[in-house]
Amino acid sequence: MTSAAILLCTLNGAEFLPQQFASHEAQDLADWRVFASDDGSQDATLSMLEDFRKKHGAERVQIRGGPRRGFVANFLSLLCDPAVQGACYAFSDQDDIWLPDKLTRARHFLMSMPADKPAVYCSRTKLIDEHGATIGLSPLFKKAPNFRNALAQSIAGGCTMVLNEAARQLLRRAGADVVCASHDWWVYLAVTAVGGMVFYDAVPSICYRVHARNVMGENRSLGAQLVRARMLWHGRFKTWADWNIAALERIEDEMTEENRQIFALYRSSRKQTFVPRLRGLRRTGIHRQTMLGNIGLAAAALVGKV
Repeated sequence: MTSAAILLCTLNGAEFLPQQFASHEAQDLADWRVFASDDGSQDATLSMLEDFRKKHGAERVQIRGGPRRGFVANFLSLLCDPAVQGACYAFSDQDDIWLPDKLTRARHFLMSMPADKPAVYCSRTKLIDEHGATIGLSPLFKKAPNFRNALAQSIAGGCTMVLNEAARQLLRRAGADVVCASHDWWVYLAVTAVGGMVFYDAVPSICYRVHARNVMGENRSLGAQLVRARMLWHGRFKTWADWNIAALERIEDEMTEENRQIFALYRSSRKQTFVPRLRGLRRTGIHRQTMLGNIGLAAAALVGKV
């Protein structure tokens, strides 16, 4: 199987779906197949998917019903399905626009990696509004992707991610029923935990659409950052960390020795009283990509909300 498998999850996406289809068709890498999972759309999404399948054929475009447990479960159901096959696996939201060289650039990185080493391509994004006008860029993260960073944040949207087969098999072993805050964060955590490679491309690979239904996906504006800070303060991050720990325990025996020790210290430190908790979390070296983010992380650690 040489084609790129595009994993497209939909739910009432008729307004923007045609533009996403067009960006798939405009890829420099023309050898792709779409596996679409619809989570119960009530608009014209299903008929659009059917038209797209008629245009390209049932072999190239496959449509199925999603698990109807939210977008994370929908994406993982596709990724972990053994019937979905490809040379690489690209998550696709329904409302974005891929830049023409997205798959080409991702493939170039993935082909440079040993086949048995889990690897993920991801990137910065160009931000567009509901009408397609450019409104900016997502933050440019400069610190190298690694497990210590992954424990504290996700650095790229799933809509930019392309995985190799080794990464896909790792996530299949963990299972499609993993409970996590987002599939992109889980991919980042799992791959770095086992010593895999994550390449963060500073050049945007997609146009990420910012609109009322996905504003939390945009973390550039002050408003979005304040919302995240409020969630951190109210303990949302602690809940997410609990989920991430439970998910990581499924692949703990596959972690590198160093990351297994970091994980054990992180897991135990969160349960300690004030001083041991701060000392332990500091020893783990967990960090976010920005100074403001690290200040927030430190404040949350002080009050036991990490």
